[in-house]
Amino acid sequence: MHPILNIAVKAARRAATVINRASTQLDLLAVQSKSPNDFVTEVDHAAEQAIVEVLREAYPGHGILAEESGELAPANGGESEFTWIIDPLDGTTNFIHGFPQYAISIALAKNGVLEHGVVYDPNRNELFTASRGSGAFLNDRRIRVSRRTRLNEALLGTGFPYRQFDNVDAYLAIFRELTQKSAGIRRPGAAALDLAYVACGRLDGFWEFGLAPWDMAAGALLIQEAGGLISDLGGEANYLATGNVVAGAPKVFGQLLPVIQSYRTANLQA
Repeated sequence: MHPILNIAVKAARRAATVINRASTQLDLLAVQSKSPNDFVTEVDHAAEQAIVEVLREAYPGHGILAEESGELAPANGGESEFTWIIDPLDGTTNFIHGFPQYAISIALAKNGVLEHGVVYDPNRNELFTASRGSGAFLNDRRIRVSRRTRLNEALLGTGFPYRQFDNVDAYLAIFRELTQKSAGIRRPGAAALDLAYVACGRLDGFWEFGLAPWDMAAGALLIQEAGGLISDLGGEANYLATGNVVAGAPKVFGQLLPVIQSYRTANLQA
């Protein structure tokens, strides 16, 4: 494992210790609303702090983009070509309700190119890792996207709109068509894990709108290194900026993207 990836794994496991401890006392949890249907807890902040501390100690010259803290300049000042992209608890709403589908997501980009990624599921002790050009792994076992070639045999993942509702009509139309054209659709509620599941073949495809970079960065690299495809709605690689993503095994992706593109509206751009 690459030394930088090792540090990311250490940070993820440190955050998991915070999250696991809190998961046994959910009735004592202080929950705040950042916006309608978008929650944050003291656990999000504590887990993020744990991650940042590990990364800062190892790489003080790196920048950080974190869900709760925003953009953080390198600890030693100046600028850096490296940026860590962090979601300390992807699936906070699930966590608050004791629904065991959430994860820690950590990625490192160099000049905007994803280099390393970790998605860690503390409930199942499943560690997904990837480094650019070196493949993707689940608990040190090499993973690949599924071999399915037909959309009507594919199990798809998605995320329902919950913060912005401008695109609900387009989303429902897409959902209706894909419900009829696929083997099934799942909405577990943690995009980082959904993308990791595409990478290891548990899902054959995935789409969602309005995500943040920290929701997608590590999972996107996992999919690429597992032989899958991922893009924005225009079929380009601008998903971290647009927040709209389509991913899947190559043959499924090729059938999934056109369906979604056919419902693009003025509000729903690439």
